[in-house]
This record gives sequence, C-alpha cells and structure tokens, in this order.
Amino acid sequence: MTAGGPPLALGLRANWRQFSLLVVINAFVGAMVGLERSVLPLLAGSEFGIVSRTAALAFLIAFGTVKALANVVAGRLADRVGRKRVLVAGWVFGLPVPLLLIWAPSWGWVVFANVLLGVNQGLCWSTTVIMKIDLVGPARRGLAMGLNEFAGYVAVSLAALTTAYLAASLGPRPAPFYPGIACALLGLALSLFAVRDTQPFAQREAQLGATAGAGGPSFGWVFALTSWKDRALFAASQAGMVNNLNDGVVWGLVPLLLAADALPLERIGIVAATYPAVWGVGQLATGVLSDRWGRKRLIVAGMWGQAAGIALFALAQGFWPWMGGAVLLGVGTAFVYPTLLAAVADVAHPAWRASAVGVYRLWRDAGYAVGGVVAGLLADAFTLRVAIGAVALLTFASGVLVAGAMYETLPAARE
Repeated sequence: MTAGGPPLALGLRANWRQFSLLVVINAFVGAMVGLERSVLPLLAGSEFGIVSRTAALAFLIAFGTVKALANVVAGRLADRVGRKRVLVAGWVFGLPVPLLLIWAPSWGWVVFANVLLGVNQGLCWSTTVIMKIDLVGPARRGLAMGLNEFAGYVAVSLAALTTAYLAASLGPRPAPFYPGIACALLGLALSLFAVRDTQPFAQREAQLGATAGAGGPSFGWVFALTSWKDRALFAASQAGMVNNLNDGVVWGLVPLLLAADALPLERIGIVAATYPAVWGVGQLATGVLSDRWGRKRLIVAGMWGQAAGIALFALAQGFWPWMGGAVLLGVGTAFVYPTLLAAVADVAHPAWRASAVGVYRLWRDAGYAVGGVVAGLLADAFTLRVAIGAVALLTFASGVLVAGAMYETLPAARE
C-alpha cells in the first residue's frame, strides 16, 4: 500500500508505463553487450596478435565470471536496499566500457572492459527482470519475461549488425563502439530520473499470499534450494548454465569459424545478428505460451532445438546452412530463456524471489566462463568444429536432464 493512498495494483495493464520504461532500459542493456558480438572476437588476432583460442576468449571468461557474481549481488541487494539503486549502480559501471574498447592499447584492456561490462549486465539485467516480475504479479510472468528478453536480445541483434557494418566500412575501431556511449548515457539517465522502485509491489504480493512459502530465509537456504535441493530449480539452473555456455561459444568461436572459411565481415554480422534477432522476437510468443502450456515442455524442446542449431554450425558449411543453424538456435533459445526465469519465479516466494533469481542467474551466467575455458581448450587441442560439436552434445544432454528431473512449476499446467 502506498503512503496515504490505495493499495498497489499488480498487473501489466495497471503498471504499463513503468513496465514499458523498463523494457526500453533493458534494450539499452542488451545493446551494450551486442556491441561485441560481431567484431570483438576478430580483434584478438587482427589488432592484438592473439593466436591462442583460450587467450582470445579471456574476455568472455572475465565477462561471464563477473556477471555471474554480479547477479547474486544484484538479487541480494535488491531485496535489501531496493531495486532502483542497484539499477543505477549498474549503469555507472557500464559508462567506461565503450571508451575502454575504443582506446584499448592491449588485449588486457579489452578483458578489463569486459569485467566492467559483466558488472553492468549482472546488475542492470537482473534488476530489470526482478522489477518486471514485481509489477505484473503471478498471473503473467511468462509474458513479462518474454517482453523483457525480447527487448534485450533484439537490441543485441541490432547492435551486432550495426557494429559489423561500421567495422566493414570504417574499420574495427573506433566507430563500431561509438553507439555504446549513447546507450550507456541514456540508460543511466532513464534509470536515475524516470524509474520508480518496485520493491513495494513484491511486498504487496507477499501480503496477498499469491505465492506459498515463508518470507525472510537466509541466503544460504535460498542458495541451496535454488542450486540443488529443489528439483525444478536445480533443473532450471543447470539448463541456464548450459544455455549460456553454448551462447558464449557461439559468441566467441562462430565468428572465428566463419572468418576462417573466408565469409565476408558483413555476412558474419548477418549470421551473428540473426540468432539473437530470432531469439528476441520469438520470446514474444514463447513467454505467453509458457503461461498457458507450462514451463517444462518448452524448456526441453528449446534445449534440443539449440543442440540441432549448434550442430549445423559444426557439421555444415556455407552461408545459408549457417543461417539455418542461427535460426534454429534462436528458436530454441526463445523457448528456453524467458521460460526458465518464469519457472524460478513460480517456485520462489516474493520475500526472497530476487535472491533466488540472482542465484539462478549466477549459475546461468557462469556458463559463459565455463564455456570460454572449455571451448578454448578444445579449439586449441583439436579444431573449432570439434569444440562447437561437443557443445551441441552437451546441450542435448541438458535437455534430457530437464525431461527427467524437473517437475512442472506452473500450477495450472500440473492438472
């Protein structure tokens, strides 16, 4: 209840202005990471003379490690000090990133820029997720996550395509990273001056008893429950980790594979942009479907679709087969990404939901770091195709684990 006013109303229609603002802010968050999708993996060799695949993926390992830890911090701080403060802090960390990428005299500077980017993404993306869940209440979580991830990953796609064309026409630096300066400034300004904190909405949902459970548990209890004690949360956490592991491999190794087969930079940009574009747009439908059909079947189908798409990159050759792989991978990820977040929100009580989302996102984004290490070592020891193919098999196995271990978290779909 607001001070001196009527009780807060949960729901998308009642809160569409703040919800829409958060969608726009998350688009700026996505654009910040999209700046690197097409160009950065190629800079390691062309500008800094990095030959080792493992060393070239150091930026991804740093990004994933820091983002994973920032997710946990974001969730816990959001429960303790409110959502808005965490969101603003994330943008402060993001401001130097494009400048560091423009001026970097060595690969170490690029890695440091990705440390800051990891903090930016962990704090900002986690908080926009939590705030949207707060606003909509329990009835439309899948739709809310679909809209959130749609905005973020369409922006990733557009930024990847833009940077590829800027790099092809004006060179790999500094022009491709100029849009990042504008995104960081706009994201910070909107978060600071236009966003209202949504923590009172979570408190209102807890008062209404919309989700079963007791409030105020320790972080250790939430961590254990989300990581392994609850079957659905365990299945979601491992699927999230494998999802971002394969996303990291596509981000870091696929541009190198396409360049090694002499694909022009503009076409590499198209392939790199197609995957998050399909992923982003598809979530408008899959988020709604998960509210109707349930979470589990979409997650299983999505993991297997991802595996098929990644396998095409490893086994096929040529622009159009690779485009097919990008589309399949995008469709599979659209099934998985918002649905996993909705499943975690189904199980978690409003009093500790932000912390549970943070723990889930810890495991999910640790996949970037794990993927960077494993894929880099495999690519150095064998070939790029072997590394990518191994990730396809792992993704399929993750879907099998979800099929066997996860229970349906959407109450209406259990009947």
